[in-house]
Amino acid sequence: MRWQTGRRSENVEDQRGRHVSRRVAGGGIGTLLLVIVALYFGIDPSIILNQSQLPIPGGGVPTQSEPYSASPEENRLAEFVSVVLADTEDTWQALFRGMGQTYQAPKLVLFSGSVESACGLASAAVGPFYCPMDQKVYIDLSFYSDLKQRFGAPGDFAQAYVIAHEVGHHVQNLLGIAEKVHSLRSRASESDSNRLSVMMELQADCLAGVWTHHADRSRQILEAGDIEEALNAASMIGDDRMQRQSRGYVTPDSFTHGSSAQRVRWFKRGLETGDMGQCNTFQSDRL
Repeated sequence: MRWQTGRRSENVEDQRGRHVSRRVAGGGIGTLLLVIVALYFGIDPSIILNQSQLPIPGGGVPTQSEPYSASPEENRLAEFVSVVLADTEDTWQALFRGMGQTYQAPKLVLFSGSVESACGLASAAVGPFYCPMDQKVYIDLSFYSDLKQRFGAPGDFAQAYVIAHEVGHHVQNLLGIAEKVHSLRSRASESDSNRLSVMMELQADCLAGVWTHHADRSRQILEAGDIEEALNAASMIGDDRMQRQSRGYVTPDSFTHGSSAQRVRWFKRGLETGDMGQCNTFQSDRL
């Protein structure tokens, strides 16, 4: 990906080295909020609940900051993320302007280990996530090592796809789609709720493809192999592959993000058309 000469975003908050230090055992309101958001966007809430049972030293003290020494590779990743975020800002501002609307860019928070968002406490185990309550994307850069080593999805454009997907959730939030889905899920059965979660995630994949289409058209960001990197990443984090890898079998009714084939197909649809109107994964639900 051609990114070195790209604009750096002013919407990055660097909270690396700032450790959350209050006890959350028993599950405080922050934990409950984050579980709700996890269900909202298809994250496994058990990760958050497990974290909420851990005693964190320094009860009563919200956060503590320590000198943070990042490696040269991590500093390069932080700069890369800033450029990708800036490119999503430029792309979505133009697309929203074309719809007669104003795009409100999200903040992106870099953290290390754990972070306190408006949605509650989260650890790096949650992975990158978007919090609609403060309209921020959160990422611990160590996730990119997991993406490469654990999920088998190396490459800078695979990393860019992750940011674009989370920004896709922000777009859903701005357009009121997230609120409608949340309302539907609150009245749905577990299987129907999971199905709506899958549609939400697949639409975010499609919106990531829309960003790719317009960013490359305007700024020629793509290099040979970049699209393959993104498609591989989408495939590697499909529910079917993740379930087969972790437990040896697949239960489609429990999918929350979509199968590998679905994630690839919807990213490609956004990429090939550049049309948000082609990203209506909810068509049958009449959102």
